[in-house]
Amino acid sequence: MADRVRKTRYCYVSVPHRAGRGAQVLAALAEAGVNLLAYSGFPSGGGKAQLDLVADDMAGVRRVAQRKGWKTSAIKRCFVVQGEDRVGAVHRHLSKLANAGVNVTAADAVTAGRGRYGMLLWVRPRDYAKAAKVLGAR
Repeated sequence: MADRVRKTRYCYVSVPHRAGRGAQVLAALAEAGVNLLAYSGFPSGGGKAQLDLVADDMAGVRRVAQRKGWKTSAIKRCFVVQGEDRVGAVHRHLSKLANAGVNVTAADAVTAGRGRYGMLLWVRPRDYAKAAKVLGAR
């Protein structure tokens, strides 16, 4: 089975880098019925953490953020890759981009169990269309 590469959107919120802040954000989104395709959180310096919220329903994310008083970034684009877990699965996509001269800004990949894996992939905005073509993203 071929990997599925999906064009998608995300925004991020900055929160204090304290225990439970990510859980509070996720709880509010879940309570509002906002389904996330992916979530990535990491320290961003200065006592803050960045929480990337990848969703089809960015309006839903923004509604919750406004209600909760969170400041969101501008809506940005990334890719979600899903496929059969196998040796070299991630390498295949990264090497396609490298061969096309597209620099990867960031990538997170993880096994999903039952022989599946998933990856978030970010490139510069100016390279997004080229990357989408190279990856066969829909």
